[in-house]
Amino acid sequence: MQQNDHGSDDQIPDVRTPTSPEALGLSRSLMEDLVIRRAVNDGRSPMTALADKLHVSITVVESLLNSLRDRKLIEYDGMEGRAYVVRPTEAGQQFATQRSRESIYCGPMPVPLDLYTAVVRHQRPQIELDHDRLQRSFSDLVLSDGLLDQLGPAIHGDGAMFLYGPPGTGKSSVAERIIRAYEDVVLVPHCVEVDGQIVSVFDPTLHDEIDEQPPGMDRRWVACHRPAVITGGELHAGMLDLQLERDSGVYLAPLQMKANNGILVIDDFGRQAMTPDALLNRWIVPLDRSVDYLTLLGRKFEVPFELKVVLSTNLDPAKLGDEAFFRRIHNKIYIGACTDEQFDWILSRVTRATGLELQAPAAVRLRQAARSQGDGELRAYLPGVVCKLANAICRYENQARVLTPELVDRVLALYFTEDLGVERTGPAPHHTVDVPPFAPDPELEAEAARLTGPGPDQDSDATGSPTIDAPLGAAPEAFDAPVDADGADAPVPPPYPGMFTGSLDPAAATIAEGLLADGLQPR
Repeated sequence: MQQNDHGSDDQIPDVRTPTSPEALGLSRSLMEDLVIRRAVNDGRSPMTALADKLHVSITVVESLLNSLRDRKLIEYDGMEGRAYVVRPTEAGQQFATQRSRESIYCGPMPVPLDLYTAVVRHQRPQIELDHDRLQRSFSDLVLSDGLLDQLGPAIHGDGAMFLYGPPGTGKSSVAERIIRAYEDVVLVPHCVEVDGQIVSVFDPTLHDEIDEQPPGMDRRWVACHRPAVITGGELHAGMLDLQLERDSGVYLAPLQMKANNGILVIDDFGRQAMTPDALLNRWIVPLDRSVDYLTLLGRKFEVPFELKVVLSTNLDPAKLGDEAFFRRIHNKIYIGACTDEQFDWILSRVTRATGLELQAPAAVRLRQAARSQGDGELRAYLPGVVCKLANAICRYENQARVLTPELVDRVLALYFTEDLGVERTGPAPHHTVDVPPFAPDPELEAEAARLTGPGPDQDSDATGSPTIDAPLGAAPEAFDAPVDADGADAPVPPPYPGMFTGSLDPAAATIAEGLLADGLQPR
């Protein structure tokens, strides 16, 4: 296949290093604009440096520079090693200024849209996924075999995925790890040319390039692991269309274009700035036909939509979309609460990871509290929260980092909110203060009496003030000890809310001790 043949669905696109300007598939004027702008930006630069910054071969740059030199826009100013040094002329600087009115971009050369489309289509995932491989991909999570066997076909097949269930059950963690099922490498372009305009695609914050790029590859592409683009409540309609950077004149690719050949996770679906209906309507056609349409300077153009969309929500699915949309999402997976065994596994993993020693009764206590005063069921998020707060308490009190039932109670008293509808007869236990007995100072009392009025033997002063029957500041006996209305000792404050005062179920404790003795090894 010739290098200027960009291929089609049944051909392998040619991504070898182009050796002539024509093989880049771009207009001559666009390539010369980029070269002259790069030369003006660098001032005086070796030809090899220009080629490196434009991500093309030295033969391509040399051919373009010779054309610019013939038009007296650049000149050669000696040599550096074996490379000519390039310097723009005054005419070249004026030309670059004129051509920079719409765009000042002078980075890597773009790839043409048709080549980009061919490469993306060719990079559709072809994976062989079985239960063991999927289990390795999610090895840092505790998932049931049943859930894995639902995720496997959904990842392996085409179409979007819809993860739903109550909050805190691990939907987001599952969604973010789906990309691990893909172990191959794809090519992502630095930018794409559309009707003479530059669309920036490669994003180092989203695309994870491999350490060693393939030799002989067209350097306008970057070899990366398949991308995983994750967005949440911040998603708005503008992020799904081209956005113009006015300073540079370059368009930024939308999220779904950056996620091509990978996954796009929309977390907390239904809580975005754009309504669920608006988002679903925007993607009905792309999900159905694997084609998206973007608008550039008033003209629509087609780009591939080769990605797996993963929607994650804790809202009622019936309130998020209509039948037409959910008919296009073939994979709907419910992620619910943990079993006792799974919950203990998670707690054991988190305590080991955070440096806490776990007592078996603490695991039982946490399960009891989660059901009685928490979510009413066991959810995967709770062990991580408990261990984080437990470590903070241990550091604050300079005590051994051991998760005991008592420490679990203290953590839960911090984490769970109190019911404000319950009437209280006194301050919350953590608001009480021990007040020391009042110790009078005779000298201070005498000085205060002298400054404030007549002595104790006078009935009144000149203004008719009442007599003072006792020295100011005399200590009331009420401070010596707390008393109630009948003079009896005040009752001891009740335990703070959430404190576990009952006895542990011996059978449950035995089960927990047995599990922990085995180290709660992950499956």
